[in-house]
Amino acid sequence: MSNTTTSPAPETEVETLQPPPPPPPAAVMDHETPLSLPLILTSKETTFPPPSTTAGELVEQPENPTKKIPETMVSFKEESNRSKDLSDFEKATLTEFKQMVQEAITNKDFYFSSNQDEPTSEIKSNHDEISIWGIPLLKDERSDVILLKFLRAREFKVKDSFLMLKNTLIWRKAFSIDDLVDENLGDDLQKVVFMHGYDKEGHPVCYNVYGEFQDKELYHKTFSDEEKRTRFLKWRIQFLERSIRKLDFRPGGINTIFQVSDLKNSPGPGKRELRLATKQALQLLQDNYPEFVAKQVFINVPWWYMAFYSMMSPFMTQRTKSKFVFASPARTADTLFKYVGPEHVPIQYGGLSVDYCDCNPEFTIDDPAAVVTVKPTTKQTVEIIVNEKCTIVWELRVVGWEVRYSAEYVPNNESNYTINIQKPKKFAAIDEPVISQRFKINELGKLLLTIDNPTSKKKKLLYRFKVDPVAE
Repeated sequence: MSNTTTSPAPETEVETLQPPPPPPPAAVMDHETPLSLPLILTSKETTFPPPSTTAGELVEQPENPTKKIPETMVSFKEESNRSKDLSDFEKATLTEFKQMVQEAITNKDFYFSSNQDEPTSEIKSNHDEISIWGIPLLKDERSDVILLKFLRAREFKVKDSFLMLKNTLIWRKAFSIDDLVDENLGDDLQKVVFMHGYDKEGHPVCYNVYGEFQDKELYHKTFSDEEKRTRFLKWRIQFLERSIRKLDFRPGGINTIFQVSDLKNSPGPGKRELRLATKQALQLLQDNYPEFVAKQVFINVPWWYMAFYSMMSPFMTQRTKSKFVFASPARTADTLFKYVGPEHVPIQYGGLSVDYCDCNPEFTIDDPAAVVTVKPTTKQTVEIIVNEKCTIVWELRVVGWEVRYSAEYVPNNESNYTINIQKPKKFAAIDEPVISQRFKINELGKLLLTIDNPTSKKKKLLYRFKVDPVAE
């Protein structure tokens, strides 16, 4: 560290941020066509600045609004499950549906002898209690949330909704779902489908990484014959069931999942075995898991998938399509940040989250991060005002790098000097994605983090900080 005198570069822009909103509630999990083939979405930009601390305050000038991705349809907005938010028609329909379900329970229409080929329902020792996803039907308000899912899946047609519910209960018994939840199916596919963090509304985020099937050994082990494809289907349903059972299922709670499908290096439609497994899975999930997807974002989308989607689109409802968002490889990080705070986005997708490992024990997904746009051929400087003696810790990344980064500390004194913490250094795309630094502060002043973007492309700067007070 050395002391030098410096003056701010004229082309530098100083970013300032507003106090952060409270972190999203600890959520739980869910799905709609959870096992799906790659599916889409829309957008809404929000930034989450670092938390205010006794050590500092943050300031940032609002930038010009960025041009939005063209949208061809209205984005889906999740409906409320609170009774007061339902229309009179929806309330009346729900009441009628509940009466029909009650009659079926009373008449034991949901009970099937274990000797029949089509047994159903999750009836325990008490045949009068029917449950699904661990929620007893008609016992409390959680049941209303479940029934509303079936109603919405069938456009509030009561008879159709009842038939769907009954068929789902039959299928669950035939497939031995309760036993499947506790079965040990191994962890071969844990990199293919996994839960990681929450979106800005508190929905758990599920990632589907189709590129993992480029591994020929894994592909063969998963899809080479019908027995293996059935095992894959059981594993995927088990994953979904375990996720759903963590959901709140109360009106106003988190009852759906935010789904991300990564199509990078995804096997194309020519892979017959994958196509067969996907077709079978989609049918089961659509028939038996209604309204479990909040949003469906496809990232790293290749050209062939858009051609595939254009063929499938006419067969999808507008409701389904309005939940979809597509992002090319160049737009993947930007698109995710519209919905998921960078502290929750895995590091491989441009975020700061390292999956709770010990790589960076200073920060977790509970520490919000700021997102700042660095315009082409400009410098961007973030000021962090320090109000007390402390050790300040920060981490920072620029998605894609190809910029110069420097850091300095300017004490509040009349000597007009700065302390170089990081001399200007060029970072390339192949460098470490995240930089972590700390600095002990003995004089009050401000920390300046500067990104010099010489390229013709705008860049996304992510950063967050925290302080460790110095004992007197």
